Amino acid sequence: MATAQAATGPAAGPGTAGPLAALRGRPALGKLLLLLVIAAVAVPVVHARWGGGIWPGALTVDLGGPLGEVNDWIIGNRDSHPLFLHFFGHISNAVVLSVRGVYLALLALGWAGVTAVAALVAWRTAGVRLALTAGLSFLACGLLGMWVPTMQTLALMVVAVLVSVVLGMLLGLAAGLSDRTFRLLRPVLDTMQVLPAFAYLLPVVLIFGIGVPGAVLATVVYAAPPMARLTALGLRGADAGVMEAVASLGATGRQRLLTARLPLARKELLLGLNQTIMMALSMAVIASVIGAGGLGDRVYQALSSVDVGAALAAGIPIVLLAVVLDRTTEAAGRKLGTEPTGPAALRGRRGWGAVAVITAAVAVLGRFTGGRIWPESGVVAIAGPVNTAKDWMVDHLYTGIPVIGGTADWAAHFTNWILNPLRSGLQGLPWWSVLLIVAALAWTIGTWRTALTAVLAMAGIGVLGVWELSMDTLSQVLAAVAVTLVLGFAIAVGAARSTRLERLLRPVLDVFQTMPQFVYLIPVVALFGVGRAPAAAAAVVYALPAVVRITTQGLRGVDPAAMECARSLGATPGQQLRQVQLPLARPALLLAVNQGVVLVLAVVIIGGLVGSGALGYEVVFGLAQGDLATGLVAGAAIVCLGLMLDRVTQPTTRRQRKES
Repeated sequence: MATAQAATGPAAGPGTAGPLAALRGRPALGKLLLLLVIAAVAVPVVHARWGGGIWPGALTVDLGGPLGEVNDWIIGNRDSHPLFLHFFGHISNAVVLSVRGVYLALLALGWAGVTAVAALVAWRTAGVRLALTAGLSFLACGLLGMWVPTMQTLALMVVAVLVSVVLGMLLGLAAGLSDRTFRLLRPVLDTMQVLPAFAYLLPVVLIFGIGVPGAVLATVVYAAPPMARLTALGLRGADAGVMEAVASLGATGRQRLLTARLPLARKELLLGLNQTIMMALSMAVIASVIGAGGLGDRVYQALSSVDVGAALAAGIPIVLLAVVLDRTTEAAGRKLGTEPTGPAALRGRRGWGAVAVITAAVAVLGRFTGGRIWPESGVVAIAGPVNTAKDWMVDHLYTGIPVIGGTADWAAHFTNWILNPLRSGLQGLPWWSVLLIVAALAWTIGTWRTALTAVLAMAGIGVLGVWELSMDTLSQVLAAVAVTLVLGFAIAVGAARSTRLERLLRPVLDVFQTMPQFVYLIPVVALFGVGRAPAAAAAVVYALPAVVRITTQGLRGVDPAAMECARSLGATPGQQLRQVQLPLARPALLLAVNQGVVLVLAVVIIGGLVGSGALGYEVVFGLAQGDLATGLVAGAAIVCLGLMLDRVTQPTTRRQRKES
């Protein structure tokens, strides 16, 4: 008997442990099975209590009334309540005075002085080529008749960037020197960096109203997180050996910070400055919706009247500004750590002195010759010819082209065959099934905390009472993301295999990644008119560079030994891609998906300006009509949608899984 038991016992053990071992080896399957069990118990109860279909009205909270009362109270007390008179009022006045001071200083330099400053700084930072680019870019702003709007945008940007850098560095210092502060700030900064720009506009409008103060503060809130994150990253990544050596010499905490940590973090700090400048430009353009003025206002007014020529005339200076600012700060970052010493350093200081002297001389000369602003006689009007070309496109390219159809036909087919069915499908799903899908996606690649955050964010959309509008926005995001990923992965595979193609794509991707979101609406309106399809097309073009770049880097970063092993076994290029490169590049692919989703959402929301409807239109309507209750509810839903999409596409590292 004992022998029989001994013989059968071991045989039974592996048989019973097999399923458990399989689940331990495939945690995602185990999570899905557990979620299925939870759903089997909860769904019948939930369905019996609240039914299926769209989000039940019983679970909706009407915030329109309370928000309207808050808005009325703020408007009624803005000129009398101590909070506004002695706090917000002083902030608003300081912002207005600062922007006006910078604007007057730029006008005092004159168009020749500003152009000289840009060219000379670019020359000292990056050489003659960038100096020519900077000088010609500012001259182009004048030739297009956009000198004054360009100076208005620059003035707003200077103030916003200075405040963003100071605020970001203070937060970064706190997070870089304190683990507790870092843990508290990290999720906040993560969330702020995935939210669409439109989500920042309404809260500041509620407090500061329409105008420059609200635009500057919205820009600060949007642009400060990169500076804070990169400052904290640089301080926390300081070389441990250097810090130990400084501490052994008896340096105080302040001395260690000033003489070791900050110098070691210079590259991260300048990268943070670069990112802050680019995000500030993007937001300063978008903030034209709330009265920022400048180039963004010209684009906004032109798009409102579908005046493609005027929009392009203002859009070109925005692109040129973005390219010059990005290249200059990037070049300055590359030069860090290679500062000359001795006589070379003296020559460098003399070079900057020469820049100051030449700038002053040019400004004085321009002042005496009446060159404060660009002369009207030197303006080249392109709006008329561009609109003529656009009218020709409407007559010849929009529709009626044999076999392939026109651009309007493509937009109509995309709307009727993809966007409409997808919207109907999402709106027709039971609300609880959407929550289950969100939970499954987030939990599969993340932790239970990730899934809970995503589900609560999605439920928040229903509670706000904008479920159907959110499903409309979500359908546009999903359709645009699908197109972006198909095109992005195909281009990235080609770039990963061909060094020549990668070199050709690099400058194009660089330029596209520096362009503000607003600019992408101009060409799609010219090609496709207005509607949901043009907004989706703009979102695809905006998100494509990031997806291509991240995917290419991931595929090129695959272990060469693994690729050599696959080739030695006779694997074809297709097999190498499917069985080696794609599996090993999975983290980069997931990151590309995450970035694609976040970037697409940002432009789909802004697409409310060109007829995409849904949540983006609600925000635009609330801002335009002064109905901040409608706009704030839509803005809160955008925040929830952005948070949910980020969580369901954000992979969690193994270390984070263990911590959770």
